[in-house]
Amino acid sequence: MIYTTILVQLDIDAPARPRLVFAQEIARKFEADLIALVAAEPSTLVSPSESAPLVAEVLRVRTHEIEERIKKLKEEFLAVVGNDERASWRAELDDPTRAVAMHARAADLVITGTPTAAAAGDYQRTVDPGALVLSLGRPVLFAADGLSAFKGERVMVAWKDCRESRRAVVDAMPFLSNAKEVTVFSAAEEGKVAARDSVADVVRYLMKHGVTARSHFVEGEGISVGDSIIVEADRIGADLIVAGGYGHSRFREWAFGGATRSLLNSGSFHRLLSN
Repeated sequence: MIYTTILVQLDIDAPARPRLVFAQEIARKFEADLIALVAAEPSTLVSPSESAPLVAEVLRVRTHEIEERIKKLKEEFLAVVGNDERASWRAELDDPTRAVAMHARAADLVITGTPTAAAAGDYQRTVDPGALVLSLGRPVLFAADGLSAFKGERVMVAWKDCRESRRAVVDAMPFLSNAKEVTVFSAAEEGKVAARDSVADVVRYLMKHGVTARSHFVEGEGISVGDSIIVEADRIGADLIVAGGYGHSRFREWAFGGATRSLLNSGSFHRLLSN
């Protein structure tokens, strides 16, 4: 597994440069092509009392506003990439999550980050993180808040013996291979003996692929799995967390909480999630 093409999602309401530079550095690390994508769609929410012509005019104005923002973001993009022939631009008047899912067909890895406070939760102007993980068929790298420089020297694999975690390990292999130290962490949900065997297999698998890996697990510390992942990542100084996304249904995560939800909310770390 190598990353030959990386897609970075840009928010319509945020400057392009910070996230673009962050993604550009990762693309250079892997000598990969870089695709920048921005997408947004005009809101159709209007008063029920408005006449059809007025509704059409509102939509025209909102569409024009998005098109003007796209032009400015493209100018920022060109200022950053210059004459780099390995960087390309794409824009859509569409639901951002749907647009990223469609264009992810061209990439090995998708990079996104935290939207502006004003746009958070407005999924016509920024992506829905949970839906993104479930719909792409590609690993998603959620950049830490503030877009701190990516090092990838100490990586933590948040391991659970399920399909999503197995997928995440393979999808993250370029990062794991470049790391100085990889910790395979398990919260021992399935019991101590099973956790030991499961984590040991993953460590052996990684070592056979040239990854410097070690194991660590905890059992019954009285906190949720998601919280235990964050605590351990902080303890070892991890600069990337790798995890499978939504080993349980997304509805269950929304209703009762879960590791994926905790990771999506943990902006202190760069996080790579796969489903």
